[in-house]
Amino acid sequence: MVSNHLQVPGHVAIIMDGNGRWANGHNLPRAAGHNAGVKALRKIAEHCVDRKIDILTVYAFSSENWRRPEKEVSLLMELFMSSLKSEAQDLHKNNIVLRFIGERTVFPEKLQATIADAEALTADNTGLSLVIAANYGGRWDIVTACKKLAEKTKSAEIDVSNIDEALLNRTMCLGDLIAPDLFIRTGGEKRISNFLLWQLAYTELYFTDILWPDFGAEQLDEAVAWFSERQRRFGRTAEQVR
Repeated sequence: MVSNHLQVPGHVAIIMDGNGRWANGHNLPRAAGHNAGVKALRKIAEHCVDRKIDILTVYAFSSENWRRPEKEVSLLMELFMSSLKSEAQDLHKNNIVLRFIGERTVFPEKLQATIADAEALTADNTGLSLVIAANYGGRWDIVTACKKLAEKTKSAEIDVSNIDEALLNRTMCLGDLIAPDLFIRTGGEKRISNFLLWQLAYTELYFTDILWPDFGAEQLDEAVAWFSERQRRFGRTAEQVR
């Protein structure tokens, strides 16, 4: 259990890695691993509420995941749809705001509609913001923002001289939210895999070998305790921070 005096991150970002390996380790089909991963996300979201973490952003499906076997991609789309339908009402009852980032126009129309319905249902809630990155890539995010700003300069809505880091940040996904304080990747890999490239510039990076379906409240508390011991300097010296 995390002590109440410890610094709690306002925004946690997670790459939920290891569903397939978890399934293999339990002699189960990969579908079972992905289903277990959904259950793990529900528990972590609930624990974020308990720990008074304001924002949880998770990498559900990257723009590179389309390279996976067609059968698995199809399975993920079906799970995405069924999970949204089953979880949206519970999220709403728990005052959680559900939000999606990524290029959703490539998804089946029914899934796009389900996403829009879930966002609309929870839009006025005031609790945890649960952000699902689906068909998202950090490079895509930056390029898309640049295109939007280029269009605005072309139409004379803004001048090139107006473009700075703050404006670019506001134009990107999550531009209205604080940047992640703590990044967690489960499953043993130590890379950020094109996830929130811009937003993770000063985020504390935490890696664990635990596979995502086995990552629960205790493991999140351990990550938060580790985060609390970090000295976040943002370019300043240790003496300045102290």
